[in-house]
Amino acid sequence: MEARRWLCREMESLGLRARMDSVGNVIGRWEVGRGPAVLVGSHLDSVPHGGAFDGALGVVAALECVETLMESGIHPAAPVEVVGTSEEEGRFGGMLGAQAMAGVVPEAWFHSAEDDRGVKLADAMQKAGLDPQAYGAARREPSEIKAFLELHIEQGPVLDRAGRSVGIVEGISGVFNWHVVMTGTANHAGTTPMELRQDAFRGLADFASEVPGVLARHGTPASRLTVGKVDLQPNFPHTVPGRAEFSIVGRDMDEEVMTAMAAACRGVLANAAERNGLTFEIGETSWLAPTPCHADIVEAFVRQAAALGLDAPVMPSGAGHDTQVMAQLTRSGMIFVASRCGISHAPEEHSDWPDIELGANLLLHTLLDVASLELGWSET
Repeated sequence: MEARRWLCREMESLGLRARMDSVGNVIGRWEVGRGPAVLVGSHLDSVPHGGAFDGALGVVAALECVETLMESGIHPAAPVEVVGTSEEEGRFGGMLGAQAMAGVVPEAWFHSAEDDRGVKLADAMQKAGLDPQAYGAARREPSEIKAFLELHIEQGPVLDRAGRSVGIVEGISGVFNWHVVMTGTANHAGTTPMELRQDAFRGLADFASEVPGVLARHGTPASRLTVGKVDLQPNFPHTVPGRAEFSIVGRDMDEEVMTAMAAACRGVLANAAERNGLTFEIGETSWLAPTPCHADIVEAFVRQAAALGLDAPVMPSGAGHDTQVMAQLTRSGMIFVASRCGISHAPEEHSDWPDIELGANLLLHTLLDVASLELGWSET
């Protein structure tokens, strides 16, 4: 909330009309041009022990674009809104800020959502000074928004290894997020024979060992399956684990592939539980379908990259982003800036400033391009 208030002050110092909406999105409007506004930005939140560039760079780059245009005396043909969204990283299993703006927050999920420590979303909002009952007030009308543009670090090694500074995103991978609990019996590690154990960790290990097979049978080169967070109980060296809680996150660019992987994971979990005398439960935290970026926005990025002399490959995104949610509201697209060594969600996360400058310039020129376009809705 301190960062959000700082951003509001920065926006106001430039002459933008700044506000924070009912879910914590920060919006600064530049009242220029006419018609629906072009939204430019990214998210403000990060993960625990994350880096300084993920999300925040896209917000600051958007603000820099506006400041540069103001200093140059250039007014876009449409109003511009700099946006810093809230809760993109999925602490509660969704992308609350963008979902609220797009009007696609599932009501049942909103009231039941909690983080991995059991903190309810509604309680966290209230503690931050937000009114949980007013989340619907953040909804925007499609008629008032022309497009959404996002600059983001790649969070992967493709651009860095290729020696490229900037990439243009053609589409964003879908993702499903599960919370799995395997339950056996905690017992003495020295006196319980191996064949009589109901070892919850062994069930988890059996599942993890099958991940390559699931991908080989049902996946594509774009598929990802990750066990990323694990908690064992009692978690003591001399006790057989009686309970294993862990996350499963699956991704692909094709929703049919995601569905096949999810079904296969269910089967593997069932087999692992049966072999080890365990029970298991799956909590389906979220399911986000793959999302293509809008063809008009991709073309605008490609057009401006060529004008700037940038060698910017068109590429998919394996990570989820606000753009995939905003695509349900308006024409949306994004660009990547290279991540050094592909590292992200870690303190070592870094993008080199010359690369950032090229990305910000591409964002700036595309903002002007899109603001002046007479866009008609198309199928993509």
